[in-house]
Amino acid sequence: MEKEFAQLLGRAETAGQTDKQAFHTALATRENRYLLRQMCWVLTIRGLETYLLYPRDPMDFDQLVNAVRSQPNPADMDVVIGLRGPTAPPEMCNGLTVPIVQFDQIYSFDRASLFKLAPRPADLQTEAFSSAMEYVFDRIRQITDNTGATDDHRALNYIAMRYPAIYVKAAEEFAREFSLTSVTVHPSPLSGVRRIVDAIFAYTNRNTDFAEKFFVCVDVTEEFPFLVTKLSPYFDH
Repeated sequence: MEKEFAQLLGRAETAGQTDKQAFHTALATRENRYLLRQMCWVLTIRGLETYLLYPRDPMDFDQLVNAVRSQPNPADMDVVIGLRGPTAPPEMCNGLTVPIVQFDQIYSFDRASLFKLAPRPADLQTEAFSSAMEYVFDRIRQITDNTGATDDHRALNYIAMRYPAIYVKAAEEFAREFSLTSVTVHPSPLSGVRRIVDAIFAYTNRNTDFAEKFFVCVDVTEEFPFLVTKLSPYFDH
């Protein structure tokens, strides 16, 4: 594969490009797409090789090209939605034995783009809202062993990407001198035939230690989670 890439780059117009830019140019060229099927595509989480990616539809190899940045930076992120399968055999990808994920969607973006897309209420200052988003987003990402493999983590990752109300609430609570003290997920009383969980965000006043909790109810039964109830006050049972 390395030799084939070297030959392609030797024939391509890559003058003035960095190695990363030339690599992207080669992959993005339509006649070179056969290379995509020969490569190992690995999703890393916090620097660890976690999943081997393979499209459920061969046409979706294009989504992988978009994940190869011509100018990568540490703020780049990729969200993968798919079905986790068995562990890859050693011969599949140079001895790498991690679970295979057959993906349906990949979203490639950077943190700044994500935060710009979130609707900010008119009564919240831009800086305060952005700070709240970054803090809560990082808190969810850094939860121990969050590889998106469990219902708990899938619910939290869905909320972080698709439900900006949690960031609005965080900014409001920070303005009231409350700290985000915990993020937990529990089975919902609504669970029955379907798998439904409550994602609970606890805030504690920095002066009085008075605690408030808010929760979001998420259905994680199938591949694509969805909201069951909006953010509401939570009361311990």
